[in-house]
Amino acid sequence: MKRSSFLAGSVAAFALPHAALAQTSLAQALRPIIDDIPGNVGLYARTMSLGPPLFAYNADVSFPSASTIKMLIMLTAFTAAEQDPAAMRKRITFRSSDLIGGSDFLARASDGERFTVHELILPMIQVSDNTASNLLISHFGFNLINTVTRRAGLHHTYLRRHFLDTAAVLRHMDNRTTPADMAHLLYQLERGTREGIRTVASPVSCRQMIDIMLGQTDRDTIPKLLPSGIAVANKTGELSRSRSDVAIVEPYGDSPYVLAVYTSGLDGPGEAYDGIARISRVIYGRVAGSDL
Repeated sequence: MKRSSFLAGSVAAFALPHAALAQTSLAQALRPIIDDIPGNVGLYARTMSLGPPLFAYNADVSFPSASTIKMLIMLTAFTAAEQDPAAMRKRITFRSSDLIGGSDFLARASDGERFTVHELILPMIQVSDNTASNLLISHFGFNLINTVTRRAGLHHTYLRRHFLDTAAVLRHMDNRTTPADMAHLLYQLERGTREGIRTVASPVSCRQMIDIMLGQTDRDTIPKLLPSGIAVANKTGELSRSRSDVAIVEPYGDSPYVLAVYTSGLDGPGEAYDGIARISRVIYGRVAGSDL
């Protein structure tokens, strides 16, 4: 399907011939990279300008969200704090029985230790700590997080289970999203900050969330092949058969853009690392007006 339907699925018909030509050119540059990634690929890239995206491919297809959905948990916390300034200072008790894999931050915590909501958000996003994420899910609840998700305009994104909940996985209760949904969230965060208006949250909250993402420690995909010094606010996600990354490239800069890349059906997540990095480099080159 990828080879036969690529251009038809990714190139929109625009009124201006030069716009269609530019989109076709970008599709031609990205096609061999996407075809080199085993399994399924979806992506969505756009600048902050009005109009169609730079590029969209399988943008509305549902993919495993993996840890990228942690951004919605963060959004829930910040919107809660806008209603109650004490929300970020509320303390959550950690129990040793809560500890699961992928928890570098809380692996050193003591049984009964208490953390504020804000203290848990940082490792949830920056080192993708799964236990911190689960504590926040239990604190806010699935209903509130999914309600905030809908209100933010993400209509194909669902948080259905805690992280590493094997029983829920066996019942096919997967956390899902689409490239278009996550790109929309990123776009609104940058827009709220840039224009000083309320989007998915207040301008102050949007900036604080982007600042947290700028501290992301996993830089192996979207940021990897970009020029040194380019700021990237990203959140990765990885499962046994998928690797994803979503990012605002050059937030607060002159030409920021958002990029969401998802994969599934891989033999291992490592199969997508190089491809996502190469996709990111091509998109950056188009926005910057250079060939990298």
